[in-house]
Amino acid sequence: QAQLVESGGGLVQAGGSLRLSCKASGIVFAFNTMSWYRQGSGPQRELVATISTDGIADYADSVKGRATISRDNARSTVELRMNSLKPEDTDVYYCSALRSGHSIWGQGTQITVVP
Repeated sequence: QAQLVESGGGLVQAGGSLRLSCKASGIVFAFNTMSWYRQGSGPQRELVATISTDGIADYADSVKGRATISRDNARSTVELRMNSLKPEDTDVYYCSALRSGHSIWGQGTQITVVP
């Protein structure tokens, strides 16, 4: 059964940093584009960062320069590191795997940034 499990959420002070991790199972991890989203205030989740099967990363403008996404195909994990956190980064963060138009999602992990 395909599954993504996020970890690393919690309470962080503004200006601080965090590391989120997502462990995949039941999928051929190396063949999936991996992404981090956050819930946001709109009807659709907001893409935070994505990393292709070739390791090419891309970021939302809101986190560019503050976030780094990385993947470890051997361990089937993807990480998101963020620094200079702001209260507006407070949200539920989701890991996603995409292959051939089919996505799976993790359960989400809460990040709360306090002033």
